Amino acid sequence: MFGELALAALGGAAATFVASRAAARVRRNKVEEAIVREVAPPDSRFEQLLRSLTVGVITLDGRGQLESINAAAATIFEIGSRPVAGRAIIEVVPSFDLDRRVRDALNGHPSRGRVSLNGPNGTRVLTIATIPLDGSDGVLVVAADETRLYELEQTRRDFVSSVSHELRTPLSSINLMIETILDNDGDQEAIDLFLPQVKREVDRMVHLVEDLLDLARSEWGRLRLRREDVDLASVAANIMKTFEPRAAQLGVTLVSEGGAARVDGDPDRLAQVLVNLIDNALRHTPAGGSVTISVERHEGAASLCVRDTGVGIPFNDLPHVFERFYVVDRSRARESSGTGLGLSIVKQIVEAHGGTIGAHSEFGLGSTFRCVFPSARSTAVAAIASQTKTADAPGATGAR
Repeated sequence: MFGELALAALGGAAATFVASRAAARVRRNKVEEAIVREVAPPDSRFEQLLRSLTVGVITLDGRGQLESINAAAATIFEIGSRPVAGRAIIEVVPSFDLDRRVRDALNGHPSRGRVSLNGPNGTRVLTIATIPLDGSDGVLVVAADETRLYELEQTRRDFVSSVSHELRTPLSSINLMIETILDNDGDQEAIDLFLPQVKREVDRMVHLVEDLLDLARSEWGRLRLRREDVDLASVAANIMKTFEPRAAQLGVTLVSEGGAARVDGDPDRLAQVLVNLIDNALRHTPAGGSVTISVERHEGAASLCVRDTGVGIPFNDLPHVFERFYVVDRSRARESSGTGLGLSIVKQIVEAHGGTIGAHSEFGLGSTFRCVFPSARSTAVAAIASQTKTADAPGATGAR
């Protein structure tokens, strides 16, 4: 993508540059220094072009030694301000792949492709073109940092793979149960056994699609909020009542703490936050444990915490719990794990309200998810958020 634009921009100037270098070599042997200066302007214009480009450009002589490098290339290859003129490319950029491409170009074989570089800031993915200079010994190297694009492509592939997996499993179950009913000529016992299961699987897929739509709306900034003055404690109390039968069946105690705390928000979306957090806590808390929902008012902000005494989240998994489809070891959940979108949606809703969310957990001792919202009369979240000892929620989304 960068190649056509960059090379088109460089084409004319590079040709001028190469011609001027060849002409300069001849004239240095035949005329005085004053005539040599007459070919300097094209070089000067080429250098100005190099400095203005956002892609990295390196020129090497016929021996593969660096002649010039622009600022973008110094940044892309993390060279900094150290002197590199006259050094081989392998000495400046420790990449055997790049060195091979440069040597091929010196032998008249251009190339273009991706090169991975390991550096102090992690692995980066570059698209690099190596071009032999016509009419002169030497190579032109054009590089663009496409790490972010590569990460987005990888995220897209992972997303498609995860959605396909989540849909394939219930569809396979539905297909098997329907085939069983048909093979038994509509036997009533088979119908009574399998139809309720088919309904549950269909409900699961509908829920997944609704979650995906919510996630898409929130990430595109299209999540509609019907804001009003809302008491978080009142919303929490109503949601807790709906979970009491399930909690009693699981042998888990629901505890309410704190008092009234008003925020400017959408009561339905705030209820969705609580539903996902409490559901997540119940799925990971063993019988005899407890799930505590606390609402507190602070100066300019209000906080909502859901704390459980469950299995906790391993340290290595904690930074990823808000990523899409991220599910901590399913074997540790007492109930079947969700789609891996719940905590992701929670994060998007909280941020749409101008709030922050974080997670803190000790493996084997339980987890705490804390949301901080601007109060109904203030948007000052930073003060309380900075005091919250939680793991920042990175990336997009997910569930345990």
